[in-house]
Amino acid sequence: MKSTAFLLTLFIALAFGCQKKPEIWDREKLNEALAYAEKAGTFSLIIQVDGEIIASYGDIDSISRVHSIRKAILMALISQHLDKIDLESTLSEIGIDDDPIPLTELQKSTKIIHLLKSTSGINHPAVSQVGNAQLLRDSLLGLAENEPGTKWAYNNWDYNALTTVFENLSGLSVGEAFDDGIAKPLGIKEYETFYRKDTTLSMHAKVGFRLSTRDMAKFGQLFLDNGNWDGKEIIPKNWIENITTNYTLNPIPKKERLAQGFLWWLPAKDYAGGLPEGSYVTTGTAGQRIFVIPEWNMVVAHKVMTDIPSKERTPVSSKEFEQIMKLIKESKNY
Repeated sequence: MKSTAFLLTLFIALAFGCQKKPEIWDREKLNEALAYAEKAGTFSLIIQVDGEIIASYGDIDSISRVHSIRKAILMALISQHLDKIDLESTLSEIGIDDDPIPLTELQKSTKIIHLLKSTSGINHPAVSQVGNAQLLRDSLLGLAENEPGTKWAYNNWDYNALTTVFENLSGLSVGEAFDDGIAKPLGIKEYETFYRKDTTLSMHAKVGFRLSTRDMAKFGQLFLDNGNWDGKEIIPKNWIENITTNYTLNPIPKKERLAQGFLWWLPAKDYAGGLPEGSYVTTGTAGQRIFVIPEWNMVVAHKVMTDIPSKERTPVSSKEFEQIMKLIKESKNY
């Protein structure tokens, strides 16, 4: 009898254990998100959960420019060289100036941490700060000098100067540091770095990246996993925590850009119908995105092809990308 009871119990346990668990993500609704992305002009899209791609669209392996996602990459590289980079050092102390328009003594009292937090207050000509971006910076900073740390603005001068600071103090080019500190550990085999400089504006260059969407997702996964990759710490966990704890509110808030923390953006609570608290995103021109949603263990990487003539591009607007994220949210079975 005991043997029969045991076998019956074992049979029931195996039967229930073999039952397929309900899908957390609705495949049909995920396909709706992919279809919408295709219609909007997305070049490629990855939806990744638990480190695995659960849905994708387009060519996820071709490399192309990721534009301002460069800033999140620079933030990661700085974290790997804090033994040489003292965030409290001033520009004066580390010999940073500009040309042809030199910095004032007040501007040179800016600290590295101010560049990292977009609070230098320096309204100086810079590569890639043109058109509406320049008008917005003017409206936030004005044309007079500002006390460092008192005013926030999305400011390419800060990020370009931060690139110079990183290379001077680390002794490495951004490309060398990325190759050794990010690409090799994550298995990123094909990528490009490039510089853009206009010496009539500033001596500080912009450094850009060409990555695949698959590798953008890997970069997002590194942050999702608190800086660890294959059991090795690549980025300090407390550095990543700065994104959601040491942030500055955007004076002109947008749903996708309510605040900025260490060069990543924090969305508003009602963004895409309401994403979990603690989510963050890095963005780039025309629709480049890496979205990290820790509560769902999810990374979304989104690419728009811009390595083609501008008249042939199909930018995905912020509103269209928000709709993609809303459809992804709606595909979750709660």
